[in-house]
Amino acid sequence: MPLTAPENLSQRLALAVSTLGPIGHLPKAPGTWGALAATLAAPIVFLPLSLPLRLLVLVAIFHLGSMAAGSAEKSLGRKDPGQVIIDELLGQWAVLLPFTLLPWWQLLIGFALFRFFDIVKPWPVRASETWLAQGYGVMLDDLFAGLYGALGLAVVRFLV
Repeated sequence: MPLTAPENLSQRLALAVSTLGPIGHLPKAPGTWGALAATLAAPIVFLPLSLPLRLLVLVAIFHLGSMAAGSAEKSLGRKDPGQVIIDELLGQWAVLLPFTLLPWWQLLIGFALFRFFDIVKPWPVRASETWLAQGYGVMLDDLFAGLYGALGLAVVRFLV
């Protein structure tokens, strides 16, 4: 819950975007719920797009999500609050960026790889949180975790 209620429509909208609506307010592991929602939505709204369009979608999510996350940090009074999960959408879809439609088990592996790298935060994932100010740092670490996940999924696909 916010420490202070968002004061105006733009703050409420930023909070809704940054939390992916109600998903970020689920009681346990909101980041996992956000990544799961992104994984389930991907075959319908992300993977059918051409590669250039998917890249454009990720750029838009990065910029809009950064602004929304920065506003949510102010509204919630905390740096990178757990409810802010727009970064999970970015990271999970970054895992899937280079691939076309995937079988369910590869989607599941992509989900698991992203969560692993997002939690463990190998270099430069953790370091990247401080490279950019406000919401941009929130988004950047998940983008790097997603790129690690994409490499891992590419290795799995190569080996199978």
